[in-house]
Amino acid sequence: MLRRLRENGPIILVPLAWTFVTAVHLDLASEHALFVAHLVMAVIIVGFTVLSWSVMDRGVLLAWRRVLLAGLAVTLAGAIGFLVPAVATPLFALSLAGWMLIPAAGLAYTSQHVAEAPRRYLLGAVLSVLGLLVYASSSLAGSDTGVLVAGLSLVNIGQTIGIATAIFRY
Repeated sequence: MLRRLRENGPIILVPLAWTFVTAVHLDLASEHALFVAHLVMAVIIVGFTVLSWSVMDRGVLLAWRRVLLAGLAVTLAGAIGFLVPAVATPLFALSLAGWMLIPAAGLAYTSQHVAEAPRRYLLGAVLSVLGLLVYASSSLAGSDTGVLVAGLSLVNIGQTIGIATAIFRY
């Protein structure tokens, strides 16, 4: 059962995480809940990485091990931001942008190293980067919530396409 959860859990966890971040931006969830989510996510990432370490030792899976390790670092940075208000803004930005770009890099790498459905992985990467650009452009639009949500939605869709492709082709 643990193996099945490891193999299939990300198809639920990835869109759930981005949906939750979007809910926080819409004031539908609290920042305290987001802090707790960072801690839970860190535990899940550590558990998943430790349990999958031996199978993620080469090729595309090694790249994704590195995505997880980098993701853990930016998740912890985000968690620290809640504890140290003086550095909260840059750490939150690092965490959010990191989770937009690090998986995008993994998806782009995957698209270059798999025979099956490489365009889906590339699409996921492109949508993630586009989502970051749209999100960042919200500062030009006066931090318009609609623009922020559009950017987060693009990232959510892109990364969900990537993980769904991986799981259904595994």
